[in-house]
Amino acid sequence: MKQHCAIPVAISARHVHLTQASITTLFGSGHTLHPHASLSQPGQFAAEETVTLIGPRGSLAHVRIVGPARSEDQVEISRTDEVGLGLDAPVRLSGELGQTPGVTLVGPAGRLTLDHGVVLAQRHIHMSPAEATDLGLQDRQIVAVAVGSPERELVFRDVIVRVSPQYRLELHLDTDEGNAAGVRPGDRATLLGR
Repeated sequence: MKQHCAIPVAISARHVHLTQASITTLFGSGHTLHPHASLSQPGQFAAEETVTLIGPRGSLAHVRIVGPARSEDQVEISRTDEVGLGLDAPVRLSGELGQTPGVTLVGPAGRLTLDHGVVLAQRHIHMSPAEATDLGLQDRQIVAVAVGSPERELVFRDVIVRVSPQYRLELHLDTDEGNAAGVRPGDRATLLGR
């Protein structure tokens, strides 16, 4: 494993992934997502469309949808969001949605109550197969990284490696993690090893 490699850091704010059927329910028949901004991972975009999340205790307005449409609905929030909504969501990798709580989504054309799909995203590093080979890493390997300024450096352990031809090198933290480390746009993490 190539240690002390500099990895670009991205802060992943609360967001929603939706199926086309759910997009239709929330935004109307024939509606497709409109790209607002491209994201760093190829083919992904922040959509112009947003929804309101309603939980047992509270709600969150203007939660961005990330496109394109997916095969399953998924809501990714932070621990702070979870407390505000009144949910108890587990830390999971994207797509691992078994035994997760649900939430109600409200859009301009309707509302939808999910019986599962809310997660706290496990911190992870995206990378292509070539980048993984260069770093001596494998898919689903667990590593540690150091993030933040010298005054507020934090070491995050249990960071999972995600390898796919559709990915490019980037560490994803949620807003709570990024705030704790004082991460700013353009910051880089240092790969420490296992």
